[in-house]
Amino acid sequence: MAVRWQLSGSYFENCSCDVVCPCLLSTKAQLTSRPTKGVCDVGLVFHIDTGSYDDIRLDGLSVALVARAPGPMADGNLSAAAYIDERADDRQTAALGAIFTGAEGGPMAEWQMDVERGTATLIAPATKLGKLELALAPMLGCFGVAPPRGQAISTATSGEHGGNMDYRGFVAGVTVYFPVFVPGALIHVGDGHAIQGDGEIVGTGIEISMDVQFTARLIKGKRIGWPRGENAEYIFTVGNARPLDQALQHATTEMLRWLEADYGLDKVSASILLGQAVEYDLGNVYDPAYTMVCKLRKNLIADL
Repeated sequence: MAVRWQLSGSYFENCSCDVVCPCLLSTKAQLTSRPTKGVCDVGLVFHIDTGSYDDIRLDGLSVALVARAPGPMADGNLSAAAYIDERADDRQTAALGAIFTGAEGGPMAEWQMDVERGTATLIAPATKLGKLELALAPMLGCFGVAPPRGQAISTATSGEHGGNMDYRGFVAGVTVYFPVFVPGALIHVGDGHAIQGDGEIVGTGIEISMDVQFTARLIKGKRIGWPRGENAEYIFTVGNARPLDQALQHATTEMLRWLEADYGLDKVSASILLGQAVEYDLGNVYDPAYTMVCKLRKNLIADL
């Protein structure tokens, strides 16, 4: 069935649990973890910047949803209510009701994981893609350290401290460097994706629970401004900001600093090298801050 609606805007969610989304981060099947307080009361607010349902415009309207789950989400028995913007006319109210009750379906997809074969197969909804099969490429969407200046920053976004960067290059075997702003660093790790396209442009990868093993090592006396990383082929730096060109600037400036501090290049030499050899990858462009990754091949600096 073709999707008859599209929405673009902002979204806020909060629930009564003591940790972020235990239902989504279930260690077994998704939605099977029990809420930390036995029941989960959740509120979700959507503001539509631009949107439509067939020929009905939905620009500028808002919808709030509240729900209570008496146990694990997968057990059902939820109570829910939708509050639709009082400015909506009758046609807009009916359209928003159809969208937010799920009656009109939508872009969310259900995938069958085959870990042994390393594949994800699309099983719903029924589309012209059929049983699309994709190779798994596990990655971490959100990780980092506590932010500076005593800030409390949502894990829905990112900054100098890392956060929700959703970069496909954060895979097993990669070394990542974060600036440390508070005693103990306070490392956080989450948002496992079985696979995700560049940018996370639909707001989600194939979200999945996963076991993560990592080693943390403190490099004393070393100062950096933004996240850095390296794999077998590249060194890379990460900028998180909006607009996108500011994220690119942060990533590029951090790479220039790295080449000066650790590889002995002056600004002119580093600028010449980057001007002809730099590569860029795209991280998240869905969340409040965008992510750009500046990359340089290691073989170009191996003899420095």
